[in-house]
Amino acid sequence: MDEDKPLPTELRKNADAVIREGQLADGHTMAARTHVDDEYEMAKFRDPKLLITTSRDPSQRLVQFQKELKILVPNATRINRGGYVLKDLVGIGAVNDFSDLVILHETRGEPDGIIVSHLPHGPTAYFGVSNVVLRHDLRDKVGPVSEQYPHLVFDGFNTALGDRLSAILKHLFPLPKIDSKRVMTFRNDNDYISFRHHVYKKDHKHVELKELGPRFELKPYQITLGTIDKAKDAQKEWVLRPYMNTAASRNYL
Repeated sequence: MDEDKPLPTELRKNADAVIREGQLADGHTMAARTHVDDEYEMAKFRDPKLLITTSRDPSQRLVQFQKELKILVPNATRINRGGYVLKDLVGIGAVNDFSDLVILHETRGEPDGIIVSHLPHGPTAYFGVSNVVLRHDLRDKVGPVSEQYPHLVFDGFNTALGDRLSAILKHLFPLPKIDSKRVMTFRNDNDYISFRHHVYKKDHKHVELKELGPRFELKPYQITLGTIDKAKDAQKEWVLRPYMNTAASRNYL
């Protein structure tokens, strides 16, 4: 390729593989670069910084959910939605160097949606939310939340789509120190992602887990390229189609 010569005859059957191998980003990568590498390039140099808001006229329960997510995610800031339109929110996030915009939605006072839009160029992931249990609803009383950066556990993300969603979620959190006792778990079961938040104590014989909350389930239904204010014109990377639900034996994550 460097000398602009035709491929040798014995390699022409595997031309696509040879070309892909020749287009590696640099001598240290094991695979060709994709748009995903460019989207999260800045994650190598800075911790994520989230802007969390809600739909308009939020209920008290949605506001409480917003407060708990702000405590849950390091380096997060919450703002009242007020009269801001989506373009305003994206602009505020970009000007103030936020890495992600998170918008919470509800139906009849119950949180039922989360949109995660990566700034400044996307992607944007859409999740349904169900079975929300706030911290004060937990059976055991919980104390203050640790400010340690959490370890993340992703279980059951076995496909390319699963890798994509886990990348979107993990880039909401900064890298933890090795001695952090805080753990957040995203476990996929039949395309529903269960979220749990714990701290642990251990000695030479036992490990004790304590749930801090909140807890909820996520159901991904769309990923678009671009930020949320450009959703109408954005290319849809993946959409959960209604007919997919009829294939009960097929999982997408």
